[in-house]
Amino acid sequence: MLELSSKVQFVKGVGPRKAEALAAVGITTVSDLLLYLPFRYEDRSRVRSIVDLRPGEDATVLATVVGAHVKRTRRPHFKVLEVMVEDETGSIRTIWFNQEYLKDILKAGRQVLLYGKVELSRRGGGLELKGPQYELVEEGDFEPTHTSRIVPVYERIGPLSPRMLRRICHSLVESLPSEVAGLLPDLSRERHKLPPRREALARAHFPEEGASLELYNQFRAPAQRRLIFEELFLFSLGLGLRRRAASGLTKPRPFPVDDRIRERVRQILPFRLTEAQKKVSKTLADELSSERSMQRLLQGDVGSGKTIVAVIASVIVIENGAQVALMVPTEVLAEQHFSNIQRILAQSGYRVALLTSALNRAERDGLLAEIASGEVHLVVGTHALIQQSVRFKELGLAIVDEQHRFGVLQRAELRAKGYAPDLLVMTATPIPRSLAMALYGDLDHSVLNELPPGRPPVRTLLMKKGQLSEVHRLMEEQVAAGHQVYFVCPMVEESEKMDLKAAVETQRLLQKGPFSHRRVALAHGKLSFAERAQAMSAFTAGEVDILVATTVVEVGVDVPNATLVVVEQAERFGLSQLHQLRGRVGRGTAPSAAVLVYHPPLTPEGERRLEAMAETNDGFVIAERDLDIRGPGDYFGTRQWGAPLFRVADVVRDRELLEVAREEAEALLSSPRTEETDRIVNHVIAAWGEKFGLATAG
Repeated sequence: MLELSSKVQFVKGVGPRKAEALAAVGITTVSDLLLYLPFRYEDRSRVRSIVDLRPGEDATVLATVVGAHVKRTRRPHFKVLEVMVEDETGSIRTIWFNQEYLKDILKAGRQVLLYGKVELSRRGGGLELKGPQYELVEEGDFEPTHTSRIVPVYERIGPLSPRMLRRICHSLVESLPSEVAGLLPDLSRERHKLPPRREALARAHFPEEGASLELYNQFRAPAQRRLIFEELFLFSLGLGLRRRAASGLTKPRPFPVDDRIRERVRQILPFRLTEAQKKVSKTLADELSSERSMQRLLQGDVGSGKTIVAVIASVIVIENGAQVALMVPTEVLAEQHFSNIQRILAQSGYRVALLTSALNRAERDGLLAEIASGEVHLVVGTHALIQQSVRFKELGLAIVDEQHRFGVLQRAELRAKGYAPDLLVMTATPIPRSLAMALYGDLDHSVLNELPPGRPPVRTLLMKKGQLSEVHRLMEEQVAAGHQVYFVCPMVEESEKMDLKAAVETQRLLQKGPFSHRRVALAHGKLSFAERAQAMSAFTAGEVDILVATTVVEVGVDVPNATLVVVEQAERFGLSQLHQLRGRVGRGTAPSAAVLVYHPPLTPEGERRLEAMAETNDGFVIAERDLDIRGPGDYFGTRQWGAPLFRVADVVRDRELLEVAREEAEALLSSPRTEETDRIVNHVIAAWGEKFGLATAG
């Protein structure tokens, strides 16, 4: 008998070749396949008489095959199968393209259920069904799979069509034992009025007669809610286990803060801290001084000063004789952080280093030796930091920036470079609470939601491509007033496919055209570090009026004199990216603006993104809108987990269930262990421990 842990290739109708296609999307066991739910449902339950059919409607018909014949066409290798069927009220032609084999299935005299769209035939004006779903009606007991019920519709997986998947899942559901062990405590299931697991698995694929089609398509039917709740509960339980394991970690030594260190911090600070920065800095100082290992997520909206807070924490650790590592996802961002931190710590005497794949062998070997000896106090790097060859004398603080581009295991690998070092996870992009709970439920949260005093909100203007002369007028107005302008292009090179202006070409056109009397520089990701640093430094120093750039200026660039940012083809950017780019201006006291130039016609999603930008400057409001528009699969690149984060749950649609599931998981962890809870906890560790790093403190 098949069990939930059985390999999927042994399921009836699968076999080795189809099992390979299923494995490619992460389906390797019976349990995985049962959790591959339909993405929508169709009501094919009402059987219609042929005489009552009308063009344009979807209909289910029970009829008898009269005859079938294959027609050749002028197109090579293209054949049309016509099958005439009838019932007591009339007849109708059904048509399939390039499916000649159906002639041997739909033989004269056979009774068949058909479902499809009724159309007017181009020949003679009669009615016909093109490519309908079909199901043979056998004598005796008959439970339809493809028609005459609420029918599940699956997304195709390689060679497995929705029809094949429906047949396979129907066979699988039918073979389930009468009871399937649940992964929810009985008390939780009863409290939330959820069906048993066996019933939920069966009904989520094949709804019972009379079920609400609307509820099923909203993923709110009891069977679906049970499976969604269970998945969110298990994930929350895993994060809770991880959090408890991490909270029990004791550092080799704490990093206390005394008057000497406080004075050192005051000497380094380039400006007065906001109240929010002071509050977060004190929280970090308290946790660094503790014997327990810090596990904290720091969210900072655009311009809130997240970097300076991280530098303060770094100074505390360095002054206590330990080292700091800052890991970021791209070389460009690593370079920007390195330049900024090096500038802030210029008078400190600390050694700050940059470790990326751009170093040659000799430079890399020399730097690795200095990190291992402790000569380097703070190292900024990309994924290169977690390579086996990187060793620290004493890593006291691991900082991960733009964490949404890394996986849980990658931050665990960085922490593994030391013994239980403190961990600070940062993101400059505000994260909606529901997603933060899903991705970072094992971390304590801090938020920087206050801008430095005197900064006015940035005005956002939407302009069409045809208004470019008006855009140039606004740019000239700002430069003439002694301010500076960013002009952001989406791509570096011309692309026939995308038809986007290249940054290189844009810089040339601006310099030779309307801004021939101004200083126009260029910065993009394909320049060398030295070339990019030179352009950025010149812009920061006020030696450049207009900086044409790609998204290399998205984060980490702070030029208070820049008062206007123009984003070309803004409809091609995500909301969080647009918010980051807008954040490049408004860093001084002068009024600032962002001009989003779009190319009509806009898609509905593009229109919603631009409207959101025009309506608010609040990064957390924008984050919620972004999550609603894009969905959890693409938001912040959460596909970095190697597969969708959840199989049946959706953190946008199911955010309320996530809250409740998290409460239930916390309740279980706080209660005395029983045989039932031990089984559930062991399942979480076995099933998800390695992938999500849930069984360890990381």
